[in-house]
Amino acid sequence: MYNYVDLDKINLEQPAPAQEPERQYYFMAKVRELVKKQADELGRPLKVYNLVVGCQMNAKDSEKLLGILREVGYEETESEDGADLVIYNTCTVRENANQKVYGRLGYLNSLKRTNPHMMIALCGCMMQEANVVETIKKSYRFVDIVFGTHNIFKLAEILYQRMTTKKMVIDIWDGTTAIVEDLPAERKYSFKSGVNIMFGCNNFCSYCIVPHVRGRERSRNPEDIIHEIEGLVADGVVEVMLLGQNVNSYGKTLEHPISFAELLRRVEAIEGLQRIRFMTSHPKDLSDELIEVMKQSKKICRHLHLPLQSGSTRILKEMNRKYTKEQYLELAGKIRKEIPDISITTDIIVGFPGETEEDFLETMDVVEKVRYDSAFTFIYSKRTGTPAASMENQVPANLVKDRFDRLLKQVQRISTEMSSKDTGKVMDALVEGVDEKNKELLTGRLSNNVMVHFPGDPSLIGTIVPVKLEQSKGFYYIGTKVE
Repeated sequence: MYNYVDLDKINLEQPAPAQEPERQYYFMAKVRELVKKQADELGRPLKVYNLVVGCQMNAKDSEKLLGILREVGYEETESEDGADLVIYNTCTVRENANQKVYGRLGYLNSLKRTNPHMMIALCGCMMQEANVVETIKKSYRFVDIVFGTHNIFKLAEILYQRMTTKKMVIDIWDGTTAIVEDLPAERKYSFKSGVNIMFGCNNFCSYCIVPHVRGRERSRNPEDIIHEIEGLVADGVVEVMLLGQNVNSYGKTLEHPISFAELLRRVEAIEGLQRIRFMTSHPKDLSDELIEVMKQSKKICRHLHLPLQSGSTRILKEMNRKYTKEQYLELAGKIRKEIPDISITTDIIVGFPGETEEDFLETMDVVEKVRYDSAFTFIYSKRTGTPAASMENQVPANLVKDRFDRLLKQVQRISTEMSSKDTGKVMDALVEGVDEKNKELLTGRLSNNVMVHFPGDPSLIGTIVPVKLEQSKGFYYIGTKVE
């Protein structure tokens, strides 16, 4: 939710304001005039296609991009074909993500030959890499706009520059302390929304490029976060997801620091808000205070994503994760004890450089002891620009594949057992939509993040209803709404 600004009342005869977000509203009004002129010439509204890949932060950024574009007159389309503006909001966590973007650009080039007025914009984490920008400047001159993660809010201004100069615009910031949030957003769901509470990361895990492309940690003021959530609730939102690369370190960079647990207390007090989620949590920063707040809360969902990455203390040190196997197990045990009904999920990397069979068995041991409700398992992938990419003792592919298969089998076995433990219970589900495979069923999300499918009317979408969990299907339930 944002403070609505009437673009018709902006004086475009005056110079652009220096202050944000007023400056961006000024350029939104300017771009709207240009979009309307072009739409009148074509005899139809202008269309935008937005492709977003990567994490929840990228998804949230794309909501901002689409919100701005909606205000200036673009309509969203589901295909690049026929689009007047194509935006790729990129991820760069894995090297192959970059190659996929280059591949798609070849296709866009062919489209642009038949539709010369089409604009192509690239943004997101991949654009924060200097070598990527040089490649685009040299080999993909048909791209119109390139901008990064730190200045997403500048889309209207950048668009205006491109539309008036007809030249490629490259606007990349190395870093920033600026936080500009009070702009339009096109939410995917009317009843739930992500809310940025912080940006960047200070952890520098040896395999991860994120701190290099998202910048250092900077937290939003709690008052601004509360104001945004209150606006969302007034607009019909019942569930929020608090977003950050490491939410547990929220508040450390503020002029008046507060803990993440204290922020949760304040969010909990917002009248009308029914559910609170958050991600992602780094184990090294998860406090007893946070566990206590979650335990006592009536609104915080019973789900915690707690990335492990490896169960070997030696490998964890090489990863620069700053905790040991024993510390992780102690933390997970404490969480399970204090919040017995919680669902714990995780991320695990197999085949990190130097990983031995003994190291891998340590990971298997943690999985067996913690008993994750689900786990995202990854084969280690070299990421240029990270310390791990140049480490010796890269693990042979055949060994990695064998370990990955063994881990996946164990994870799936435990997940199936954990997911069936609530069979027969009645639990509240937020109805998110109609089941894609069976239109007679609705799909709901339980507090513990498990899905349930049950018969019901689509008018229930966006509401929280009690559902009896009648049959476990391994990773989801079939149920019946309780009247």
